[in-house]
Amino acid sequence: MPRKLHNALTAVTVRSAKPGIGKDGKEYAKRYADGGGLYLQVKPGGARSWVWRGTVAGTVRLVGLGSAYGPDAVTLADARELARIKAAQAAAGVVPMSDRKKVQRDAKAAAQAGRIAGTTFSDAAESFLAMNEDGWKNDKHRNQWRSTLKTYAYPHFGDLPVGEVATEHVLAALKPIWRDKPETASRVRGRIERVLDAAKVEGLREGENPARWRGHLENVLSAPSKAKKRRNERLGRQGHHKALAYAQVPAFVVKLRAVDGIAAMALEFTILTAARTGEAIGAKWREIDLEAAVWTIPAERMKAEAEHSVPLSDRVLEILKTVKPLAQAKGDIAERPLFPSHHGGALSNMAMLMQLRRLSPAPKGQPNLTVHGFRSSFRDWAAESTGFSHEVCEMALAHTIGNKAEAAYRRGALLPKRRKLMDAWAEYCAGKGAATDEVENVTPIRVAS
Repeated sequence: MPRKLHNALTAVTVRSAKPGIGKDGKEYAKRYADGGGLYLQVKPGGARSWVWRGTVAGTVRLVGLGSAYGPDAVTLADARELARIKAAQAAAGVVPMSDRKKVQRDAKAAAQAGRIAGTTFSDAAESFLAMNEDGWKNDKHRNQWRSTLKTYAYPHFGDLPVGEVATEHVLAALKPIWRDKPETASRVRGRIERVLDAAKVEGLREGENPARWRGHLENVLSAPSKAKKRRNERLGRQGHHKALAYAQVPAFVVKLRAVDGIAAMALEFTILTAARTGEAIGAKWREIDLEAAVWTIPAERMKAEAEHSVPLSDRVLEILKTVKPLAQAKGDIAERPLFPSHHGGALSNMAMLMQLRRLSPAPKGQPNLTVHGFRSSFRDWAAESTGFSHEVCEMALAHTIGNKAEAAYRRGALLPKRRKLMDAWAEYCAGKGAATDEVENVTPIRVAS
């Protein structure tokens, strides 16, 4: 059995030890054992340091104990004491590490603790908004995020370290608005959840997300859909956009064509294309191809964030050719709105709604019609009065299709069928199916200067 080393090195050995020399004559790092797991390691060139070598849980580990040369050198006696400490740690099941690594680890932990303590929820939210700057659909969406958090979350825990935000704080923000502003409250909850999730990824908090709905807040707050329904019942509102029955649309369009003004034409354009209000009033001439009779709405202006092509019927083309001179009078028309306001910009989102209400005032005690409701009128007409497939009708409304490959196929393959659908809708709105006395003597379009 080999003799167990004990204090084999001397101060002279430490100063004079040389690196190893290989058969090729090149130097290599050589270790000199002192006993107790302590080694003097001499590298090529003469640099020397202390190393403790031991086995922990079946794994051999090397732990640096410091330099053995120079002004900051660890003496032989101190190296032996450090080796004794490391051996004791290993015997106790603790994985030893070098003092340098321990200092670095402790410093890193202290810095992270300071970062966690110094990062408030509002700081984390602003950081999240900045990091996702390119992900927002538009400036309005970005401003809504910041505004809702500032209004509803910051007063309750904006100055609290993000790592300390708990369920009680989230509920304090949501409960006051959950009953009367369910849609806003639901959005605020989701935004708080995303900010806290991002903070966890960055190491600023641990544990479950206190803003999580499923399996957590759903046990305390009523479902957003139920809260919205009860709110609407209290206010006497209907749950969906109030729509005109499709059988009444032709008569309404007759009255609409008799009105002089941009708002009336914009409304008819919106009805005939089954578009959303924002899509119509935000439309620019660069999106229109009159020769191909197609309106291509870019992804950033669509609810589903996907480009949408709308086949244009003859009547829609007639409307566009009538209003085009208004844009041409301003020079380059590419960035001009299809339906400009008196100030030159796009129409207000209330312009078409006010036009609708002037032509079809709601009976006392009944909700007013909405422009968006004409999409429902179109869908009901397509389902009940035509033989067009469900897919064609859904694509006409730009409703989301889950499978991306299928959605891409339908965009191309169904365009001719959708053109037939939109032509049929335009013909129907022009009077087909309406009473004769309701559609005769239609007044031509007139454009206000």
